[in-house]
Amino acid sequence: MRSAELQETAEIAVGWLSVAVWVAGGVIAGLLASYVVTGTLRVVARRRPVAGLLVRRGRRPLQAILVVIGAWTGLVLATPVPRGIAEPTWRAFAQHALLIVLIAAVTWFVAAMVRVVEDTALARIARTGATTRARRVQTQAQVLRRVGVAVIVVVGIAAALLTFEGARTAGASLLASAGLLSVVAGLAAQTTLGNVFAGLQLAFTDAIRVDDIVIVQGQFGYIEEITLTYVVVRLWDDRRMIMPSTEFTTKPFENWTRQAPALLGTVEIETDWRVPVPAMRAELERLLRQTDLWDERVGLLQVDKATGGTLTMRALVSGKDAGTLTDLKYFLRENLVDWLQTVAPYALPRQRFEEQEVVTVTDKRSDPRYREVVDELNELTELDGAATAAADDTLLAPPLPEDTDVRRERELAARRARRRAEREDRRRARSGESLRRADLRPRPSTDTTQLIEPGALARPGE
Repeated sequence: MRSAELQETAEIAVGWLSVAVWVAGGVIAGLLASYVVTGTLRVVARRRPVAGLLVRRGRRPLQAILVVIGAWTGLVLATPVPRGIAEPTWRAFAQHALLIVLIAAVTWFVAAMVRVVEDTALARIARTGATTRARRVQTQAQVLRRVGVAVIVVVGIAAALLTFEGARTAGASLLASAGLLSVVAGLAAQTTLGNVFAGLQLAFTDAIRVDDIVIVQGQFGYIEEITLTYVVVRLWDDRRMIMPSTEFTTKPFENWTRQAPALLGTVEIETDWRVPVPAMRAELERLLRQTDLWDERVGLLQVDKATGGTLTMRALVSGKDAGTLTDLKYFLRENLVDWLQTVAPYALPRQRFEEQEVVTVTDKRSDPRYREVVDELNELTELDGAATAAADDTLLAPPLPEDTDVRRERELAARRARRRAEREDRRRARSGESLRRADLRPRPSTDTTQLIEPGALARPGE
């Protein structure tokens, strides 16, 4: 009895060992077959780049498929089942497990082939040199690849589940109530489905592409990745902003590279009214010619504003892309400020204060300032040609009610005299070449308009 049990145990052990040997032989045969196929593709890849892509993307899933097929073949050969005899439970379980693994390997391989198609399309479009078209094709290929991979994975999972009898029965029940389930699923996944359709819309309407420069929610960044449900924006400081696809289909945003990457930019510098505009324009042209950042499309210098006692000089320049244009603007601003400091310091922004002296005449005859006031009023009367009484008689006469028209005429005459004085001051300032070249510090003057340094304002006691 003891020997019979030992003999039975030995037969079982030999049987399992035989199965293991056959399965191991099948696995080794599958590996050898995968190496042969891979080596052949590498040889072909020397003339056909597509074969190289097949090796790079499909080598691992192909090995998995061939290994599973080899193991399954070894199992079948090691455990033949005569006709009319029920299949052992363990053998059916092992074959079912290998079938599921084979379905997973085939799904992996098909998804890898989708990546091969994407890489082939991108490599072909890259050889044309069309940057804008290449980015558009890259965006569409990414979305299509994700859609294809998602469909393949869903089909693979469904195929694996259908290998179970219970899953097949449940699937038939689900098909019977597909209408109600579709409504429930649509309501539950409304947001997700909306993002999916928005991602497809972004890919095929060409609204944004990979590497596009955009301004979204006040943030400057580059489109790094477009998926079915979200878009990855790489900000200027290398942060990533993840935004749902509907953000780009329902809200406005700026796309700086929609047609071409070349852009225009401005550099604004505030100067004094005495700035030599032609000389500053010549300096801008010289700076543009000596730098490679300028794409030679636009280079202008104009007076943009003349308010608040300063002139705003506006340089309009162009660059081949956003990064180059930003560097060009920094370069021009630094060098133009340096030019103003060294060549035209008189054109630096200044603040001017006009002091008005108020004279109070207490006693008309005895006050020493009386005659000065009378002379100034007579001079204004002569300049304006107004037929008014002499200032002496006017001051000595008793006060009379002044007519509105007379008062208005007097005020206009005073303003005209003031404007003439200011024009004369500006004329002398423009013609004062010796002042520009020698001493630029303000000097005391009897003019009504004087130039005061900011330092003098800080010392009220002096």
